[in-house]
Parts: sequence; structure tokens; C-alpha cells
Amino acid sequence: MKYPIAIEPGNDTTAWGVVVPDLPGCFSAADEGIDEAIENAKEAIALWIEEAIASGETIPKPSNITDLQKSGEYEGWIWAIAEVDPALIDDTIERVNITLPRRILALLDHRAKAAGESSSGYIAQLTLTH
Repeated sequence: MKYPIAIEPGNDTTAWGVVVPDLPGCFSAADEGIDEAIENAKEAIALWIEEAIASGETIPKPSNITDLQKSGEYEGWIWAIAEVDPALIDDTIERVNITLPRRILALLDHRAKAAGESSSGYIAQLTLTH
């Protein structure tokens, strides 16, 4: 997914500000310039999407950058695209192969059972909560 971002140029004393217009409240900043601003925006977008999914919210589709530019809301800002992995919103079940020491696998199975989960469900819950 490619989200348009608006970047407010920084200088020696102020950070570069970044806003993701399609994701309300999603913003970031950078000290080292436009490349860092884009990378930080990608991380902010991923975290925003993760939180929205956890809250049961709908993830807005990216807008057309030209349409956003026409609004004039970010006059004088630099426009760029922050690309994030579409797997962030893909809930398709996928089978994976992992290798673990036997003692770790036994501990995983024990903890999953105690939590009332399958091993896969337990791993997923740990991943989402940490």
C-alpha cells in the first residue's frame, strides 16, 4: 500500500514534520531530512494500522496524491509516498514451518493449553500484545 504523506521541511533547529492525511492522527517527524522522514512515516503508518485493526476500525484506502495536493491544506509542504507492506492488513491464514528446540516447543504447548489457545493462536496473541 502506498500512502501519500505531506512533509513539512525542517531546518537546523526544527524537525521535519510528517502527516499522513488518509490516516487521522497519524504523524511522525525526522531530524535528518526527507529520507528519514519517509522511513519514519512508514513506521508510523504500520503502527497506526496495527492499532486500528486491534480496535476493530476500518483501514482507509490511500488517496490520490494529486487530489490531496489540490486541497491546499499542506501548502508549501513536500509530498512523497510511504509504501507499507500490504500484509499488514491481510488476515489470510498461512501455514508456516518453524524450528524450535524440543523443550521450547513443550513449554509453548503447555502455556498455550493453559491459556486455552492452540499453539498457533498463542503465538499470534503474543505477537499482537508485545
